[in-house]
Amino acid sequence: MNITLNNAVTMPGLGFGVFQAAPEETVAAVGAALETGYRLIDTAAAYGNEREVGEAIRRTGIPREEIFIETKVWISDFGYDETLHAFEKSTGKLGVDRLDLLILHQALPSRFDLTLGAYKALETLLADGRVRAIGVSNFMADHLAQLAAETSIVPAINQIEVHPYFSQREVQRADAAAGIVTQAWSPIGGITSYREGGASAFDDETLAAIGAVHGKSPAQVMLRWHLQQGRSALPKSVRPARIAENFDVFDFALSDAELASIDALDNGVRRGPEPEAITLETFGRPIPEA
Repeated sequence: MNITLNNAVTMPGLGFGVFQAAPEETVAAVGAALETGYRLIDTAAAYGNEREVGEAIRRTGIPREEIFIETKVWISDFGYDETLHAFEKSTGKLGVDRLDLLILHQALPSRFDLTLGAYKALETLLADGRVRAIGVSNFMADHLAQLAAETSIVPAINQIEVHPYFSQREVQRADAAAGIVTQAWSPIGGITSYREGGASAFDDETLAAIGAVHGKSPAQVMLRWHLQQGRSALPKSVRPARIAENFDVFDFALSDAELASIDALDNGVRRGPEPEAITLETFGRPIPEA
């Protein structure tokens, strides 16, 4: 199931994420994902495992043009020249000449001047053919409006926290209005299971009941919900069986009533950090050279 971005580039709707995958686990996990059938791999400079993602891709022998590689620029490398160099660092670690998608990891509202410089660097990389598409992550509606006022290219992607317990409908509407694809991180609510307080989406009775109808797990139901509503989703696991399970979502469909019942689970509670809390003072850290 592919998604066409606003610049006519196509990418797989379902991808594989490596957030919090230790470098020593990443090669095997990405290898298992590619063997399973994933062709979109999402990483980030801040994850510290771009080098291992590149190694896994090379080991598979799958032609480079068949794999969609997405990575992110961390806030410490925001600014025009700094972001151009961040591209060199990421491609050097990944072992590639060109990226399929490069996005800004955070909005950094406290220094949006640096964010604008960073995004203008992405525009340059796109114009030069060094990236095929550009985007953002964790941008709220007001951040998107600020960006649009100062730049010329609409982001292809906005990667945000989306799962049944936190849908961010306002941001999704802003994305849709601008022609931006919403891409879900923590798409199966993993963040609800390892953050203290509140219920885990994996244990939700509504999701379990829908899954029972289709012979699918709650995680598979959640991924199907994303795909049917037009979002890209990036499940993450280091266990081969779970990696395969998360990819097995193309042989069933949810009804409109089932989709609506999943939508109704939203409790409006963000489990990731507040975008405004991401500042250079609290989260800035140097990204090593390639």
